[in-house]
Amino acid sequence: MISQNSRVAVILPCYNEETAIANVIAGFQASVPHAKIYVFDNNSTDRTAEIARAAGAIVRPVLQQGKGNVMRQAFAKVDADIYVVADGDGTYDTTCASDLVNEMTGADLDMVVGVRKHQDRASYRPGHVIGNWLFNQLVLFIYQHELRDIFSGYRVLSRAFVKSFPALATGFETEAEMSLHAIQLKLPFREIDTDYRPRGEGSSSKLNTFSDGFRILYFLISMLKYVRPMYLFSIVAAFFAILSLTTGLPVVAEYLHTGLVPRFPTAIAAAALMVIATISFVTGVLLDSVAHSLREQKRLAYLAVSTEYSRPSP
Repeated sequence: MISQNSRVAVILPCYNEETAIANVIAGFQASVPHAKIYVFDNNSTDRTAEIARAAGAIVRPVLQQGKGNVMRQAFAKVDADIYVVADGDGTYDTTCASDLVNEMTGADLDMVVGVRKHQDRASYRPGHVIGNWLFNQLVLFIYQHELRDIFSGYRVLSRAFVKSFPALATGFETEAEMSLHAIQLKLPFREIDTDYRPRGEGSSSKLNTFSDGFRILYFLISMLKYVRPMYLFSIVAAFFAILSLTTGLPVVAEYLHTGLVPRFPTAIAAAALMVIATISFVTGVLLDSVAHSLREQKRLAYLAVSTEYSRPSP
């Protein structure tokens, strides 16, 4: 059960959600009645902020456009023990919020992810279903951790998670960054099935399938520099080493056979490619040491934050 002494904050990033935000706020007020509900309005041009304030939410403006920018400010400005994060579009099931919180506190987790399960095909575009699955498989391949819904915006987070989260993303890739943060620090988390509903009339998705998809792909790959640099630069080193050997071995064989190097430019190119391979490998070794140090710093930041929750006596 949620302790009355635990400070629970519901964070709702919003951009032009006037048709849904009042119902979303009411839903969370019913599910987690002692929580403070924050609406972070990201330059909405409609009445989102006005309606949210009238519904009882604390409204904060965020001028930098992008969901990642919103989450960075929300995590910095809101002080709580438990953070419930959801979208303000009415697609997530607010009635299960208390269950997700109880799951996190009862199992002593740092994150619970609401995996989206949809019955209505209109609630989740086929392109997004396929894209989500592909990115989940990519994370499994690169980061060696299986996820079912890396892009779910419905999450319950501990204070230690939030206050140690670097929040580097600026857009919709922020959910992927949360998952990678948990994977990198080996934080305990769990994925729970939740209902996912179609948007209400007058509400439209702000996610662009292709442009945001490529942006997220670039973010996941670029995060390798921080999470697994040795893995990334070993692949680069192996590529150039194979290319060097493929180019240079025929020249070496010809030299051993005739004592001549008639293809001198090819020999120089092969040597240069091997130098690049060596530099890439050494870069990976150095960055791996840096990544280890950064990981330890984030771990220390995580440990420095109080994670005590009041639980009922058994």
